[in-house]
Amino acid sequence: MKSKYQIVIIGGGTGGIMAAAQLVKKYNIADIAIIEPSDTHYYQPAWTLVGAGTYDYAKTAKPMREVIPAGVEWIKDFATEIKPDENTVVTSKKGTTSYDFLIVAPGLVNDLSLIEGLTDAVDKGTVCSNYIDPEYTWKLLQEFKGGNAIFTQPTTPIKCGGAPQKIMYLAADYFKRNNLSGKTNVVFATPGSVIFGVKIVAKTLMKVIHRYNIHFKPFYAPVKIDADRKIVYFKNVAPEDNKCIVNEGNVLSEKMQGESLIEMPFDFLHLASPQTAPKFVKESTLANEAGWLDVDINSLQHKRYANIFGLGDVAALPTAKTGAAIRKQVPVVLRNILKLIKRQPADDKSYDGYSSCPLVTGYGKMVLAEFNYKNEFTPDPKLKQMLVFKSYKEHWRLWLLKKYMLPYLYWNKMLKGEDV
Repeated sequence: MKSKYQIVIIGGGTGGIMAAAQLVKKYNIADIAIIEPSDTHYYQPAWTLVGAGTYDYAKTAKPMREVIPAGVEWIKDFATEIKPDENTVVTSKKGTTSYDFLIVAPGLVNDLSLIEGLTDAVDKGTVCSNYIDPEYTWKLLQEFKGGNAIFTQPTTPIKCGGAPQKIMYLAADYFKRNNLSGKTNVVFATPGSVIFGVKIVAKTLMKVIHRYNIHFKPFYAPVKIDADRKIVYFKNVAPEDNKCIVNEGNVLSEKMQGESLIEMPFDFLHLASPQTAPKFVKESTLANEAGWLDVDINSLQHKRYANIFGLGDVAALPTAKTGAAIRKQVPVVLRNILKLIKRQPADDKSYDGYSSCPLVTGYGKMVLAEFNYKNEFTPDPKLKQMLVFKSYKEHWRLWLLKKYMLPYLYWNKMLKGEDV
C-alpha cells in the first residue's frame, strides 16, 4: 500500500463512494485512496421504512468491498487527524497518508451524551431511534398498546431533518390501522418553529398533522430522559411564542417542573439522536466555530486550504444533510478539483444548496420536498415523467419512488459513478 495518492477521500459513505466512482469513470483518475473503517455500506434513507415494518433491513446493506470502485485503494482504518499544512491524514493503524487533494466526507456521528440520560435509555431499550436501530423501532411499535407516543429531535443538526416526523406519520397510520388511535396521543415535539421550512410543503404537512390529530409542540428541545420512570423532559426555547397546534386539553399529563423544564410521560419514545462532526474534524483547524467543516457553501472548497473539499453531512452548509444534496455536491467538487489539477482556479460555485426530503406521510403516501438555500421549492422536472405534477402534495407514485426507484438508482447508478 502506498503512502501518497493524488486524491485521498475520507469516508466510504454516499459522498466518498460517489466521488471515487465518478473520478474513475468520468475522469479516468485512478490514483485514489478511500479511508473507511467499516465493513458495511448502508443505504440509510430506507431505515425510516424499516422502522415502520415495510422494508427489509438486510436490503439496506452491502459489503464495503462491493461498493468501492475497482482500482481505488481501500485504507481500512479510522482517520484520527488531518494535518492540512503537511497535506497528510493520520490513521489509527496505518499511520500517515499524503495527498495532493483531499475530499473530507466522513459523515457525522451520534453523540448520546448531549441529552442527559439518553445513553441509559438506549441501553435499557426504553427509547428507540431509526438512526441507531430501525428494527428495534419496529419491534417497539408492534408492542405499543396505547398511551403517549412521543417523537422528538435534538437541537443539533441531524441527517435528513425530516426523518423524525416521517416515522411519526407512519406510526400514526399504523395506530389507525390497528385501532389504537382512540387511546393514543401522538406528539411531535421539536426545537424548531415550524413543521417544515418550505412553506408550500409545510401547508401539506399541517393537513397531515390535523388528519392524524397529532399534538404538535414547536420550540420543545429534549434535554433529559428518565428511563426508569419513562419521562422525557423538554426545555421550551421560546415560551412566549409556543403554541400547541392540535391538543385537546391536558391529555398528555404534561406539566412544568420548576420554571424551566416541561416533563412528559411516554409509553413510546422515538428520538433522533444528537449528532456532531467526527472528533478528528470537530477538533481540527478545518472546523468552524460550531465544529463542522468550514467550506465555501457554493464551491465546497475549504475556506483556508485550497486543496481540501468537503462533501455531505460533515460540511458546514445551511441546507438539509441528505443523500440528495450529495448527489448535487459531488459534480461541483470534482469539477473544481479537475480545475486545480490543470492549474486553474476552483471557480465552480454552482451548488445552490439543493437538497431533497422524501416525506413519507403514511403507508403508500409521500410528499417530495426539494429546495435550495433560500428554502425555495425546486421540484425536479423529471417527476412529470412519473405523472407527478404537484410533488408538494401527497401522492402514491412518490411512495413507489421512495420504496423502489430510489434504492435502485442509489446502488446501480449513484454509487457506480453514473449521472442520475
